[in-house]
Amino acid sequence: MYKPMRRRLLFGERMLLGDGTEPFNGVIPFRLKGSFTLEDIKRALARIQQKHPWLRALITYDEKNIPCFDVPESPISIPIKILVRQHEDQWQEESKREWQTTFNYEKLPLIRFIWIKGEGISDMIFSFHHCLCDGGSGMAFLYEFLQVLDNPSADIGIEKPILGIQDVVPAHILNSRRQKLKAKFISRLAATAIKFIPVNKKTVDRQNDYLIHWKFDQKRSQELISYCKSNQVTVNTLLCAAVLQAFKTVRGAAAFNKVSCPVDIRRFANQVKNDHIFAFGLMIVVSANEKMNFLDNVRSMQAAVERKTSKLDPYITMMVMESGHDALPNFTKLLKNGKSSNDCMFSNLGRIQIPHQYKEFTLETIFSPTVIGPLGNTTTLVTSTFQGEMGFSFVGSEGYLPYSEALAIRDEIIKTVQQQIENLVTS
Repeated sequence: MYKPMRRRLLFGERMLLGDGTEPFNGVIPFRLKGSFTLEDIKRALARIQQKHPWLRALITYDEKNIPCFDVPESPISIPIKILVRQHEDQWQEESKREWQTTFNYEKLPLIRFIWIKGEGISDMIFSFHHCLCDGGSGMAFLYEFLQVLDNPSADIGIEKPILGIQDVVPAHILNSRRQKLKAKFISRLAATAIKFIPVNKKTVDRQNDYLIHWKFDQKRSQELISYCKSNQVTVNTLLCAAVLQAFKTVRGAAAFNKVSCPVDIRRFANQVKNDHIFAFGLMIVVSANEKMNFLDNVRSMQAAVERKTSKLDPYITMMVMESGHDALPNFTKLLKNGKSSNDCMFSNLGRIQIPHQYKEFTLETIFSPTVIGPLGNTTTLVTSTFQGEMGFSFVGSEGYLPYSEALAIRDEIIKTVQQQIENLVTS
């Protein structure tokens, strides 16, 4: 028995939840070498639910019809789906199936577990609704799951959950009359502007969704990191430049020269801990200067990224959003039906700090997570590095970016990285 707990969803969480009829799911696949019983897995899942109240939460609606995370007294276990492992890429098929599968969140938690069970090797997947958390939170509970799967008595602590904006925004900012008026003013301005932005009558027909996955081996990944260090740019910025160049090469005039990059709120708001189950993200948009050569462009982009990042203010952003709940229907309509204005979203989770070797099993790999939802252009590239290997998951839909063009873009990204590394070697 647990203490019941309830909180209204924040603006961003409500936007991701939508009306519940369309999935907006994040998927984290990983591969383990070892043998497991169903009881082992159930126990480990129960332990992470014990730590994180929102992993036990259902969605209910309050008297104003606002959705709430609602933790019942008697928790409902994380559903487990078991499949027989038939081939190496089955995790990709299951990932795509998970993107399409809605959560029955009034009766079950906003998270599921898929076990693709083989002889001595298993592919496993955490699938969760994006309104529950982001990739950073997902990596936190994956780390804890592996700890308690290996050692059931491991101490993973208990999360003190975020119960509202007051747990993220410091009181002196949240209660400041000036900041409140500023937030309200920006919110009203944005709400009015959104009403007048022209949108299409119909949403874009997404058609088939696809996943393209590839990796750089340890040698290539290390060369890329060395290249970035020697040129004083981040891997993130270099990859953004490679992505923009690839879209330009493949799509020509149809490319937008814009990539949106999520920025982890934990960098700015230390109230949000690494193991908090939380979905709020900040965003910057990056463009290339097509008149410059590649390296000069990357350096110029690096300066722009640092300038834009330094201006990010999670506190006022949250306050603006929380003042604008009444604008949510118009905002959602704009995202769904507005004209696409960027090539893709690019997210770099960086180096995943999860051990590879355990007493009872080995974590062979973590495949870069994926996420897909109904709010506009689905084209997304997620990269992460585990055991020195940089992995890429490129997600898209035929209605936004044809699969053949996505494959050509992947090839261009790989070629650009290769050329830059070769330039470093020859120079």
